[in-house]
Amino acid sequence: MFARKNYFYPDLPKGYQISQFEDPICYDGRVEFELDGKPMSVRLIRIHIEEDAGKSIHDIGTETYIDANRCGVPLLEIVSHPDIRSTKEASAYLQKLRQIVRWIGISDGNMEEGSLRCDANVSIRPKGSETFGTRTEIKNMNSFKNVENAILYEAERQKQVLESGGKIVQETRLWDVDKLETRPMRSKEEAHDYRYFPEPDLVAIEATEELLAHIKAELPELPEVRRARFERDYKIPAYDAGVLTADRDLADYYEEVARVSGNAKAASNWVMGDVLRTLKEKMIDVKTFPIDAKRLGETIALVDKGVISNDIAKKQVFPAMMESSDAPSSIVESRGLAQVSDMGAIEQVVNEILSLNPSQLNSYKAGKKNLFGFFVGEAMKQMKGKANPQLINDILKRKLETI
Repeated sequence: MFARKNYFYPDLPKGYQISQFEDPICYDGRVEFELDGKPMSVRLIRIHIEEDAGKSIHDIGTETYIDANRCGVPLLEIVSHPDIRSTKEASAYLQKLRQIVRWIGISDGNMEEGSLRCDANVSIRPKGSETFGTRTEIKNMNSFKNVENAILYEAERQKQVLESGGKIVQETRLWDVDKLETRPMRSKEEAHDYRYFPEPDLVAIEATEELLAHIKAELPELPEVRRARFERDYKIPAYDAGVLTADRDLADYYEEVARVSGNAKAASNWVMGDVLRTLKEKMIDVKTFPIDAKRLGETIALVDKGVISNDIAKKQVFPAMMESSDAPSSIVESRGLAQVSDMGAIEQVVNEILSLNPSQLNSYKAGKKNLFGFFVGEAMKQMKGKANPQLINDILKRKLETI
């Protein structure tokens, strides 16, 4: 059921807000997440639909400005139980909420643009007490860091008030990003102050079992389910699965790379390493990444087949794909990057390396076995990285054992 929530405030031009009161669209439930490897759960009281109010801007000079552009835009308000005990928990809870709304495609979750906003209710109590203290609500927070800083500041402010013999007043406070402090905005109303009554222009919505079944059927595989499946089906570590399912587009990309390449672990290494590093450097997302999943998967397959070395793939094929839409096989062929697997040619190079470095050879024979890597590196350098590294290792080992 929809209701009218009546109050006067400059950012609410018509004097009431369409919201939900006694019968919200959702109630109970919980949000599960991890913090420092430990499973956490925050219970939800309700999720209700309401229209957005305007935006009061208090940080431009000494005046307050009203931006009414978002008035009437529908939003979801998610109200949690007071289960959060630290700033880290608050941030992790919010990040999990953002992941979910992004994953199911209902919001871009961009806090800086106001797509996801947080009002934090903060209270403190003596250690061992079961009774919650008087709470204050903090508004105007548009980043996870601001949320952490504001809660930390407000908890300390309340502590100082109580220790000096004062009382905490239930009120709404603003977070001042520049001064890193909260300041009073208005006294906090109770439900009866809003004079709720049924919204006369909107009919009730009946949430039937059929409707719920239809909604569930349309939902994608959720992050935690997909994470568990990645661990189970692709045999990748829990850490890898967590990183790869942080974003739905990234999870889709990885899964396609794994399918095309046939090597799930190598796909994980490439996506978590080269791909994510490049996305960060160029400040782009995986949807606009120049190398599609198919081409990256084909590159990994070329490495696994011994056509190119992993080094050539990373240092030459990957950069070339960033600049063109050519298939990796075409790049390898046009640039002559195919790996040399001619045992005779490799053996000739190994012989030259050993004869050109007599002092290192004598040191190796004297017990400095770590020089093996030096010989491998020199051979790879002479063959411009194109030699099959496994063959170099095998031939070099055989030669050194017989010298």
